[in-house]
Amino acid sequence: MADPRELRSLDDVRVAANGDPLLLWAAGDLLGGARAFCLGDATAVAAPALSGRDRLAVTGPADAAAALLRVLLPRLGPTFRPLGDEDLVRDLVARLPRLEFVDAFGWMQTETATGHGDGAAWLTPSDHPDVARLLDEAFANSHARPGRPGVRRWAGARDASGALSACAADAWSAPGVGFLAGVAAAGRARGRGAGTAVCGLVLDRLVADHGMAALMVDGWNTAAIRLYRRLGLSWRPLAAARIADPVRHP
Repeated sequence: MADPRELRSLDDVRVAANGDPLLLWAAGDLLGGARAFCLGDATAVAAPALSGRDRLAVTGPADAAAALLRVLLPRLGPTFRPLGDEDLVRDLVARLPRLEFVDAFGWMQTETATGHGDGAAWLTPSDHPDVARLLDEAFANSHARPGRPGVRRWAGARDASGALSACAADAWSAPGVGFLAGVAAAGRARGRGAGTAVCGLVLDRLVADHGMAALMVDGWNTAAIRLYRRLGLSWRPLAAARIADPVRHP
């Protein structure tokens, strides 16, 4: 079996992956532990602890991608989850007996400012307890939390009483792809524009700083998807898989 070639620079990743934003996001700056590989026309990026999981972003034709994963998965260990376009991941699960399908969801992105940040502001560390309380109330499963590695800054909107109504984070952003996470709105604030404001503020800053802003969202979360579409983000169906019968990694 041919051995994958390791990619040592972001330019190499960009060329091998045909500029795929998902793989550029996973690669980050290639200084935080992420490693990138290619084999034939397939490219994969192994990114430890990226947005709460060890992720293995993959792209390319299914046969080449399967060959690449056959080599990489035993080396990386069972915590790394293949992540890519839904059709590709389903094909990989069919080709690789040890893989099982986990979930389908969406990647959404924009390269255009939304112009919807009015009413939101960047928060300071003194606001983080309020962010944590809002996440506990409205988004308990959020991977983005104040103080977690990779979570850079928070935006928020407060109501007339001063209570935090909505929040969103710039988290796990990469040089060419800014990433939005930790979006939550209090029940009392839904439908009043607070979520739109905080998302607009963060997305606009990410586009300005990185040239592109992206996020991941569950397919069942129709309210969030409608919001992101209104803000100009496009939808890309993704899926994840995992090793069904993990063995000890030597």
